[in-house]
Amino acid sequence: MNQRPSTERVFQIFKELNQIPRPSHHEERVADYLCQFAERLHLEYRRDAHNCVVIRKPATPGHEGAEPIVLLNHMDMVCVGMKDPLNMPIDAYVEDGWMKARGTSLGADNGIGLSMALAVIEDDSIVHGPLEVMTTTNEEDGMSGASNLSADFIRGRKVINLDSEDYDTITTGAAGATLQFHRIPVQREPSPGGKRRWYHIRFEGGLGGHSGVDINKGRCSAVVPAWALLATIYNEYDFQLASLQIGEANASIASSADIVLTIPSGEGAEFVKQQEEMMNRWLREEYPNDAQMRCSIEKCEPTDSVIDGASFEALMNCLEQIPQGVVKMSEVMQDTVETSNNVGRISTEQDHIFVSTHTRSFIDADMESLSRDIANVFKACGASSEVIMSAPAWQEDQHSAFLQLTSDTFQDVLGWRPRMVAMHFVLEAGFFVQKYPGIQMASIGPRIVEPHSTSERVELKTIDDIWQVLLEMLNLLA
Repeated sequence: MNQRPSTERVFQIFKELNQIPRPSHHEERVADYLCQFAERLHLEYRRDAHNCVVIRKPATPGHEGAEPIVLLNHMDMVCVGMKDPLNMPIDAYVEDGWMKARGTSLGADNGIGLSMALAVIEDDSIVHGPLEVMTTTNEEDGMSGASNLSADFIRGRKVINLDSEDYDTITTGAAGATLQFHRIPVQREPSPGGKRRWYHIRFEGGLGGHSGVDINKGRCSAVVPAWALLATIYNEYDFQLASLQIGEANASIASSADIVLTIPSGEGAEFVKQQEEMMNRWLREEYPNDAQMRCSIEKCEPTDSVIDGASFEALMNCLEQIPQGVVKMSEVMQDTVETSNNVGRISTEQDHIFVSTHTRSFIDADMESLSRDIANVFKACGASSEVIMSAPAWQEDQHSAFLQLTSDTFQDVLGWRPRMVAMHFVLEAGFFVQKYPGIQMASIGPRIVEPHSTSERVELKTIDDIWQVLLEMLNLLA
């Protein structure tokens, strides 16, 4: 095999991307970057109203008759740990063979894959047929970019998706998902007077993680202990809730919660403080895999207003009735979650309580049924529900020539064959299959651990390995 270009340029491009804030719904600047990248290389490109960008590069001379290949990625990322995600760059560093970020998510999901695709079209020494580098928006929080693509946006029907996080696999299927936003109406009331205690309750240090691939790993969603603590206090004493903020992103397991409440002074106030020790003991026993999750309860200053009791009761009733975590394991795919639901964020706003739910399943009918059930629970409590995104499940034929070529390339380049698996995360593939008849997709990528969290990291060696597999696949397909 001829000497291939190194990954040096991949890392340079990734560093450039990480200087460009790119949370979901705010990808304008990274879309600008992609268009400028194409203009610098004098390549044809197209940008749609949702800021999705496709860059086309002609085939290497002599390979013009090859079938067009699409390199698919998304440009947004889940911004965890960022106080100002619209302006905050990522401070990445390398340690013990891994790239990490200081205090925030890294953006390797999907910045590394996008960096690979851009490095390919920049390097004329790489042999390939006609190429389309397709980059979508809002993949992490609704997939509105993929769902609104026009039928003529891409020409290729063989897609290499570089958005997989499991290095030793070819992802050949993904769960469908429905993201819903629920809003419980709130009446704000002046804070009560008299002798009262005000408390600031925090849950901090949870692992969090991806609400699809990490949903069955025994991690503590901060929603669960926050609900349990509030229910315990509510069942014993009268209190009023001032504010509640749980979770960081709709697609993440909540790793933190922030609660402010007030209760009359006396025995009840002491009861609240005693919950700290009891809750931390319960967390250690119930979630041994999430050892850093801690509860703290401290006195705080009063707020100007509190939430009416009916709205608080509605929230508690909804959270008690809807499932959180694994709903059903697959009977046909070993050790694979078939259906799940995650409450990503809860926040008290001026006139409502916001709750997001992310329901996933490999069975579209089950996903739709569970999503309806959840919406009906909120409806019965006087809340409104809005479907933000509904993505279909996707499953490739694992015996197709395209997937066999992908597997063979791993064997030839790395000396081993990857597993072919369907994953309990959502990919845009379902939308592409619907929009572009005859499309085939293989999803590969380096090893990314703890995506959608401040512990996100990518193993450097696996970036190099996937890069070499990608270049050989392009050569073979040319």
